[in-house]
Amino acid sequence: MEGIGHLTGGVAHDFNNLLAIIMGNLETLQRVLNNPKPDKDRLMRSTEHAMRGAQRAAALTQRLLAFSRQQPLDPKIVEVGKLVAGMSELMRRTIGEDVDIETVLFGGLWRVHVDPNQLEVAILNLAVNARDAMPEGGKLTIETANVYLDEIYATSQAEVLPGQYVVIGVTDTGCGMTPEVAARVFEPFFTTKDAGHGTGLGLSQVYGFVKQSGGHVKIYSEVGEGTTVKIYLPRLHAAEAENAASEPGTPLIGTDASETILVVEDDGDVRSVPGRC
Repeated sequence: MEGIGHLTGGVAHDFNNLLAIIMGNLETLQRVLNNPKPDKDRLMRSTEHAMRGAQRAAALTQRLLAFSRQQPLDPKIVEVGKLVAGMSELMRRTIGEDVDIETVLFGGLWRVHVDPNQLEVAILNLAVNARDAMPEGGKLTIETANVYLDEIYATSQAEVLPGQYVVIGVTDTGCGMTPEVAARVFEPFFTTKDAGHGTGLGLSQVYGFVKQSGGHVKIYSEVGEGTTVKIYLPRLHAAEAENAASEPGTPLIGTDASETILVVEDDGDVRSVPGRC
C-alpha cells in the first residue's frame, strides 16, 4: 500500500504541474482571442507552451506504460554491438565532456529480438543517471557480452528464466548507493536528485522495457565505489530469427473516393478534436 500511495502521489503531482501549464496557457489564449485585436505573438507563445506541456504529459504516460509493461513495442532483430556503437556520438553529446566514455564490445555477440528504439532509450537513461552520479566527472563504461544464467541464479531472482542472454552493462565511477537506495531505484517517482532535476521515471522505464522484452535487470552498487546496471536480453535463436524475419508487414489496402472510414471513439471530447476522428 505504501508503494501504491507513493506512485499515486507522484502521478498526481506531475500531472497537476503539466495540467497547470496546459490550462494556464489555454486560458491566456481565450483572453487574447476575446480582444478585438489579438496579439499574434502572444497567441503563438501560449500555443507553444501548451503544446510542450501536452508533449511532456504524453512522455510521462509513455514511461508509466513502460513500467507497467503495457507500452506498444515494435520488436526487431537487433545486433546489440552495432546499436551501442551507433549511439556513441549521441552519448557523448548527452553526457558532456567531463565524463570519459569507454565501450567494450564483445565479439560474436548473439542477436536479440527487441524494440531498438526503446533499447536506445533504456541505455541513454542509464547513461544519464550515471552522469548525474559523477558531478565532478568520471568514467562511464558500456560493456556487452554473451552469458548463460543457470537455474540456481534464475530461482534466486524474480521472473527470470534460465538460458542464454546478451548482457549490456553500464558502469560509472560515481558516488554509489546504499543498499536501501539501490533496492528502490526502479520504483517510479523514486529519486534522490534535487527537485527539478529528475522525475524518477528513467530507471522505471528501463525496468519495464526489459521485463516486457522477457529480460532481466540487475543493479550492483557500493557507496564511494560507483554503480553497475546490467540489462539481460534473451538470445534470439536461429529458428526464432527466421520466424521474426518472415513476419509479414501490414498490407496496404487500396481505396477509392466512394468508400467511407468509420472511426469509433467513446469520448466525446476526443471525437471533437479536428483531425482525430
